[in-house]
Amino acid sequence: MIVGDEYSASILRDNHTKRNTCNAKISALLLRDMATATTAATTTTHTNIPKWKVSGDFFDVCKCNMPCPCIFAQAPTYGDCNGVLAYHIKKGNYGETTLDGFNALGLDSFKGNIWAADGTTKLNIGFFFDEKANEKQRDALQMIFTGRAGGFMAQLANLIGEVRGVEYAPIKFEVADDLAYWSAEIPGKIVAKAEALTGPMTPPGKRVQTLNPPGSEVGLGAIATWGVSSADEANAMGFKWERKGRSSKHIPFDWSGP
Repeated sequence: MIVGDEYSASILRDNHTKRNTCNAKISALLLRDMATATTAATTTTHTNIPKWKVSGDFFDVCKCNMPCPCIFAQAPTYGDCNGVLAYHIKKGNYGETTLDGFNALGLDSFKGNIWAADGTTKLNIGFFFDEKANEKQRDALQMIFTGRAGGFMAQLANLIGEVRGVEYAPIKFEVADDLAYWSAEIPGKIVAKAEALTGPMTPPGKRVQTLNPPGSEVGLGAIATWGVSSADEANAMGFKWERKGRSSKHIPFDWSGP
């Protein structure tokens, strides 16, 4: 995505308006930019984008059987997939703006192998950001997670097709210290819960993990811990499903930019 001088000026003007008006305008711009993000990884300019870094926990729950083939860069179990993408920032900053403790949730769907790079398989996606964030923090979260600030999400933006929406909501997020379980929820809209996969040959307290998966949703060098969903429910932005007992995985993320 190319962020030109005219676009940057409009963002600066919007930041001086009331919060609700500002957020509505920015969200509209994001929907337009994300929908046309076919060259984000190579053409994003970094004018007025500060140095930033975020690290924390990612997990998903999805339609695929265990283990989800998508993380191995294969086609999904049923030929199509949908699910919840959940992020918790343990530590982060966007320039001087602190992002510690904020959450983001995505709902997505697609058909075919998302990693095939054939130009035909695209993500339909909608984003929820933590309503606790102030105006500057909301702007920073949107810039990072939509790929407009560079970093790994700029690469992922190349896969985006239809954008269903950008909203703010109260997001609950929890990951056990020993990775025994993880969960996220937006009351009335999204419930995503999973327990770590185990079995008779798994040593007590150990986790089933995959190193360097070729289809990692958070970037290179990932360590994925496998789980089985105990709840996977969505009813928002045109996405709707309810199931359990399917694939889930937890992966730490560590991104920086621009």
